[in-house]
Amino acid sequence: MTPHEVRLRKVKEYIAEYGIPIGNPELLSTALTHTSYANEHRYGELKDNERLEFLGDAILDLVVGEYLFLKYPDWAEGDLTRAKASAVCEKALADCAARIDIGRVLLLGKGEEQTGGRERPSILADAFEAMVGAMYLDTSYERVQEFVLAHLDKYLARIDTGAYSRDYKTELQEFLQQEGDVDLYYRLLRDEGPDHDKTFYIQVEQSGVPLGQGVGKSKKEAAQAAAQMALQQLQGKDTAQA
Repeated sequence: MTPHEVRLRKVKEYIAEYGIPIGNPELLSTALTHTSYANEHRYGELKDNERLEFLGDAILDLVVGEYLFLKYPDWAEGDLTRAKASAVCEKALADCAARIDIGRVLLLGKGEEQTGGRERPSILADAFEAMVGAMYLDTSYERVQEFVLAHLDKYLARIDTGAYSRDYKTELQEFLQQEGDVDLYYRLLRDEGPDHDKTFYIQVEQSGVPLGQGVGKSKKEAAQAAAQMALQQLQGKDTAQA
């Protein structure tokens, strides 16, 4: 049995074990192939999962966006946007991936393998998106919709109670737009630590004027923290002036 045949057998076993609604193991194998592995095996013209990740990201937005649009008919666009962002964030998708043990069947390059890539939230979240993309190509929107809503149930339930993450970047943008058009820029000040465990420092600026700084284990997390600080300071000034 060739290595490729062994790989497909493992993927088929994974599909059966977790009831993944996809009938094409080749397509799912591509969805579970990280770019680091593909780069190390270029001689075989192996495809990575980045294109499927792009498609899956769009499908997730559509499924969750439609769900929220129909479930909360009185919500404004900003409320729907923040709720959707909380349900399809990296943490939520990585959690979904972990629940179906995606890390076990990922193909990773040696560097990613040695630095804990199978448990890294960004890699797991990307692989889940790629799986959704593959599922959409192989089945139907309805099957994908059922799968996505079932696996994001915990995060969708939090939206009902209001206990979900706030999108401070959007809130800051909307707050400043009350005074007219605004152009915000999130500047990376520096990063520290090894590639597999970096800490990022980001500053949000308006027309070159610093508004707030944030720290996080990802650029997204640091940008959210910077926006939160800026929003708190600006809202505090508003209250003081009132």
